[in-house]
Amino acid sequence: MDTVNLFDAKNRLSALVDQAEAGLEVTITRRGRPVARLVPVASEADKGRTAVQKLRALRQSIAARGETFTWDELKSYRDEGRR
Repeated sequence: MDTVNLFDAKNRLSALVDQAEAGLEVTITRRGRPVARLVPVASEADKGRTAVQKLRALRQSIAARGETFTWDELKSYRDEGRR
């Protein structure tokens, strides 16, 4: 991860975007304090893959505790907070 101050970031924006595109994160600081991050955009496939991995890990942790849920319970958790 690269750290750059705001003045340098304005002058080197294209190079910083190239770094982010290559998968690196860039932290932008103002007066030595981090104020923004330039990060690569995750593709939709990556987002989906990550969500599936998290759901599998959750399912395994629930199964390891010996808990089970009915379909109605799962639907109520899914719909919690929806209007």
